[in-house]
Amino acid sequence: MQQSPNQRLPPGWVAHWDAPSGRTVFIETATGRSQPNPPTGGPQQFAPQTPSSQMGNQYPQQPHSGMGDFPTQTPPPGPSFVPNSSGPTAGPRSKRVYAANQAQAYYGDSGVIGAPNDQTYQATAPAPTPFAQPLSNNFSPGQSPLVNQSPMYANQPSQPAPYGQPGFGGSPGPQQYAGAAPADPMAEMTQQFQGMGMGQKHQSFSTVNLVGAVQNPSTLSNSPPAIRLPPGVCITQHSLANADPSYKRCTLNAIPTSENLLKKSKIPLALIITPYRSVQFGEPEVPVVTDTVIARCRRCRTYINPYVTFIDSGTRWKCCMCNLSNEVPQLFDFDRHTNQPVDRWQRAELNHSVVEFVAPTEYMVRPPQAPTYVFLIDVSYPAISSGMVATAARTLLETLDRIPNQESRTRIAIIAVDTSLHFFSLTANSPDPCMLVVGDVEDVFLPKASDLLVNLTETRPAIEALVTRLSDMFKDTHCVGNAMGPALQAAYKLISHIGGKIMVLNASLPTLGPGALKVREDPKILGTAKESTLLQAATGFYKTFAIDCSRSQVSVDMWLFSSVYADVASLSCLPRYTGGNTYFYPAFNAARSEDALKFAHEFGQVLASIRLSAFHGNFFVRSTDLLALPAVPMDQSYAIELQIEDPISMPFVVFQTGVLHTTSSGERRIRVITLALPTTSSIADLYATADPIAIATLLANKAVERSMQARLEDARDAITNKLVDILGSYKSTMTAAGTGPSPQLVISENLKILPLILLGLLKHVGLRQSSQIPSDMRAYAQALLTTLPSQLLIPYLYPTMYSLHNMPTECGTVGEGGIILPPQLNATSERLERHGLFLIEDSQNIFLWVGREAVPQLIMDVFDLPTYQELRGGKATLSQLDNPFSQRVTAIVGKIRESRRGPYYPHLYIVKEDGEPSLRMWALSMLVEDRQDALPSYHQYITTLKDKVNSGSF
Repeated sequence: MQQSPNQRLPPGWVAHWDAPSGRTVFIETATGRSQPNPPTGGPQQFAPQTPSSQMGNQYPQQPHSGMGDFPTQTPPPGPSFVPNSSGPTAGPRSKRVYAANQAQAYYGDSGVIGAPNDQTYQATAPAPTPFAQPLSNNFSPGQSPLVNQSPMYANQPSQPAPYGQPGFGGSPGPQQYAGAAPADPMAEMTQQFQGMGMGQKHQSFSTVNLVGAVQNPSTLSNSPPAIRLPPGVCITQHSLANADPSYKRCTLNAIPTSENLLKKSKIPLALIITPYRSVQFGEPEVPVVTDTVIARCRRCRTYINPYVTFIDSGTRWKCCMCNLSNEVPQLFDFDRHTNQPVDRWQRAELNHSVVEFVAPTEYMVRPPQAPTYVFLIDVSYPAISSGMVATAARTLLETLDRIPNQESRTRIAIIAVDTSLHFFSLTANSPDPCMLVVGDVEDVFLPKASDLLVNLTETRPAIEALVTRLSDMFKDTHCVGNAMGPALQAAYKLISHIGGKIMVLNASLPTLGPGALKVREDPKILGTAKESTLLQAATGFYKTFAIDCSRSQVSVDMWLFSSVYADVASLSCLPRYTGGNTYFYPAFNAARSEDALKFAHEFGQVLASIRLSAFHGNFFVRSTDLLALPAVPMDQSYAIELQIEDPISMPFVVFQTGVLHTTSSGERRIRVITLALPTTSSIADLYATADPIAIATLLANKAVERSMQARLEDARDAITNKLVDILGSYKSTMTAAGTGPSPQLVISENLKILPLILLGLLKHVGLRQSSQIPSDMRAYAQALLTTLPSQLLIPYLYPTMYSLHNMPTECGTVGEGGIILPPQLNATSERLERHGLFLIEDSQNIFLWVGREAVPQLIMDVFDLPTYQELRGGKATLSQLDNPFSQRVTAIVGKIRESRRGPYYPHLYIVKEDGEPSLRMWALSMLVEDRQDALPSYHQYITTLKDKVNSGSF
């Protein structure tokens, strides 16, 4: 006779049929703990427990990573048993150390108060925090996934494919042609069946309960879900055949085959593109194809890439976009320099997803123009008194050699601005500049036809003389007016026929001529529904001017300095619509070395990295579209939403971006970025491959746009509503609970960090509900939200927090990957300790939080001061002292500044626990997981989401 399930179980376990999930669950009677897998092990592993042991002992359990299949069981009669079960909960708080224990916590076991400077501090690692875990080991009937959640990609490889390695483990080698041996017929038949979706293997993913769980912030740096392409779609096996996420990433790494499936998942479909990201030390450079042989599809203009197919013995290739057959260029396999045939499979465009082509003459409407820069420098009294002019002139002088000037073609013009426009005539024959003043700001004109825009190399002595004397020329000025609008018009007239970049350094509100602005900030409307009007441009001049600039290939960068209202919302329109950047320095004072250093660093970085004078982007989705931007700054991202018009029948799709530009040396190039993704008809695949970082980047862009068109409150509501839609759709489609109420809030494991990121977005200066945020600060924050690449945006939304006083001994020293950083902590005040030293950074600012009971030796070793009371808070420069701990701390600060892409140089602030209230509150506002005023804590936000999901219909 066959044994019943209960007779086959170890002592203390029973099996019960769960009707809602349609499966048997196994319950430990002593604890009520349930699991989907039958328990394993002999009776000795399941000894009866005494009451005292039920609270403290851990019982062995067979490891289980998914919701695997179980033997079919007959459901027992009577009602099913549903045990009470909840998700993982946060553990006890770490014990705070005070008074007598401080010295030991700082010095380690030695406990020596007067330790020498060369002492190695004994670090105590933070207690482990119970992070969110998959529900598979803590099963609750009614919340299990309905199916074995598995991507249904055709020809699924047996092992996960690393990102950027399509079909790893299953891709064949390069296609053979011209006399190659015939392929195995059985292998071909197998591949055909797999292409039709037969014999596919499923990839499991876990469901986690967000209620009561603590998220691990280190997962923010995880790679996106793996891209699983069908084997054979990539013609080479190069590891860089698919786009790195730092160049292009998609919100879904499996594309739904229909718009209805996409709408059902509630996940937005979009691409996040950073076409010109900075290349860090040790990273491979983008390969350049220099033979001017460019193969493109005759119909859709797709560039040849690793996902095309060669046919007819390799003489033709089939486009991966439209399936049109194209001829392979005659010189595709030939090197004209050596007059020798070359190996086709070594060509960069067949192995790399990101590649640059040197463009032939047919890609040029006109000969490449010389790099051209016009500097508009505010020389009014506020600009002179703050030291901005002197700092800008000194930085420009020091950076002249770093400005791209290959072949000595670069041209420069400088215009000083106050109530008049001050032009400078520069010649190669005379080192003394000649100033030409135009006082008519209503009808601006150029005072001279030549010598205003000059060659950098030929007139270098005159340029250096002008820049050196610029600040002294206006040191006695008392002009407080600003004619920046007319100055922009003059600069446009100067370079509109050739294109270039206008760099505006402005320290006061434009008040004269076209583009004049007024102070419109009213503290009474901050935090109200009318606040969004302050985030919109006050006049249409700047947007209209930006359109003219874009047509003429002119880009504008804004450098704004002000201790009063500057109307960043209006002035930032120019960079927004011309492909430029906005930099804001509130309360700038060059007498503070920290302010001067930040501006000089960022201004010098931008000057040295200027590369582009034109941009044309082709985004191949289903038709050919064209975007025109005057410039593409380094490390600036773009979000592009996608729609599915017709059902997709192909097993994979390809997204390609082409950027046609001119380098500073006058060379025409095309940068092509290709991303291939599989398609799927399963909603489980969509959740399994959703990229939370890309989703957050898109929602940040859409929220800023919404706040400008409607209200800030509408933007915040849209973020939460989208998150509720995703969670509700997941619950209704992926769990047996359906639309009924549930004590849990579940999501796929790869998306578990999304609510935390979006809570950071809701609490961000750009969107946060507050009556204390100046409109200039909010407008600048929104400009960053829409331009920062994901690598900078995520810490901008969820700041990074480290404990320095008890970090492991290897932190701050050099490892294989450079300086070793401490373990990242959750951004919550629960991790702060009164005797501790903590670092909090958001890619724009760095805070050193010093506890009020920090031991004197810690203060001495880091700040070179005898006691905490003598330490001053505020903006500071951290000097490296002659002791190991100081060297480790300064190395960590330096590593953080260097590791962030882009030109930004974060300020460093020292924050004392009982110091200046405004600075202290600013630092505490970085702790996203805490409750702040009317804003919820992370766990409160999760509860709110759970209630909304339970009360909604999806």
